[in-house]
Amino acid sequence: MKKQTGLITLITAVCLASCNPSQDNMQRKDIQLITVAPGHFHAALVQKSMYPQVDSVVHVYAPEGVELDAYLALIDQYNTRGESPTRWDEAIYTGTDFLERMLEERKGNVVVLAGNNRDKIDYITRSIDAGLNVLADKPMAINTEGFSKLVDAFAKADEQGVLLYDIMTERYEINTMLQKELSQVPDFFGGLEKGTADNPAITKESVHHFFKEVSGKPLVRPVWFYDSRQQGEGLVDVTTHLVDMVQWESFPGEVIDHERDIELISAKRWPTLLSPAQFERSTGQQEIPAFLEESVREDGNLAVFANGEINYTLKGVHAKVSVIWNFEAPQGTGDTHYSIMRGKYADLIIKQGAEEGYKPVLYVESTGERDTAAFEAALTQAIEQLRADYKGLAFEPVAPGRYRVSVDPSLVTTHEEHFAQVTEKYLGFLESGAMPEWEVPNMIAKYYLTTKALTEAETVTAP
Repeated sequence: MKKQTGLITLITAVCLASCNPSQDNMQRKDIQLITVAPGHFHAALVQKSMYPQVDSVVHVYAPEGVELDAYLALIDQYNTRGESPTRWDEAIYTGTDFLERMLEERKGNVVVLAGNNRDKIDYITRSIDAGLNVLADKPMAINTEGFSKLVDAFAKADEQGVLLYDIMTERYEINTMLQKELSQVPDFFGGLEKGTADNPAITKESVHHFFKEVSGKPLVRPVWFYDSRQQGEGLVDVTTHLVDMVQWESFPGEVIDHERDIELISAKRWPTLLSPAQFERSTGQQEIPAFLEESVREDGNLAVFANGEINYTLKGVHAKVSVIWNFEAPQGTGDTHYSIMRGKYADLIIKQGAEEGYKPVLYVESTGERDTAAFEAALTQAIEQLRADYKGLAFEPVAPGRYRVSVDPSLVTTHEEHFAQVTEKYLGFLESGAMPEWEVPNMIAKYYLTTKALTEAETVTAP
């Protein structure tokens, strides 16, 4: 790994200085990454694997500091690991004009963004304006102002012939994939229920933790992570994944019109309280900075609006998504996910609690519309139908009318591994020069809902 603070020399077989880094380079499989201000560990996870069509030299433009150091430490860890080490060569510029220098030099054709979410939307728009493709960590917008800029960015990307895409890792979790697949077998599932506000057809709940390990080491959070004006509140952060999964599973391949197909019913938010000791343990900083003082309660605890719930309808189907942030998971546990899709004949439920060893497991439950024999016959046929695409797919009864679905362990991948899967999908889009027609409108719909929900929740909740 090499580090430079001046002009970076690009080592590549194709000189990009005399041409616009556009889709022409994709056809030559000459994809070069530019990482800008990698303040979140997700930037490094994009590089946990190598990709045959991506140059090993990654140009990094960022301010000096602990965030850049943490990113570089992870890259070095991946480069030096014993099994399947990566070969990334980081060429780094750390001047205060890092963004302007990146836009001037354009040492690659794909900008990777994962960091301060307040700044991210401007990095997106300026990169798109410069004719660069962008792969951005979620969320791409954290308020209605950012949403408006994002809509404009998608329009400009279309004009420029470049691709703007967000990193939706949860689409690659095997239980979520199977939940989606089984819901699309009409003879078994019977179609998605419409539900009600009190009993939605789809519910997705996620529990996350501020203090955790990443790639086997304790994660150090940047202090701005606890400022909702920079990180974004829970309603617009992790909730992005949940809203995406509702859309992706319920209406696969369908375009969602955010003005016509989405109706917000209610939204709420509430804080997680962190003690000064927890703040220090998480960030390594002994003092809470001045920009967070207005979030410090009388008892000295820091109030972080990381939690939220959205009730809405999508094409007439009632859905509820919620996210909760605790400080640290109990020993032996971690982030958890709960999801249910209710059909006429079956409920598809993902649980990740003590019974499952804190690993996600998909259950199928009969709604009672069919007798046991008929239900099991339909489930057997659905499993047989999907088995060709999912090695080892099977089910076993765990209680009357309740079944546990399993697959070959080789299909079970981790959250960190999902970043490579998302990146590979995006690289495929770059090489073909286009994304499916539903991706952009559905990204717009997703951020429309989350930012609108935040505005709604702020009107009914005192800070």
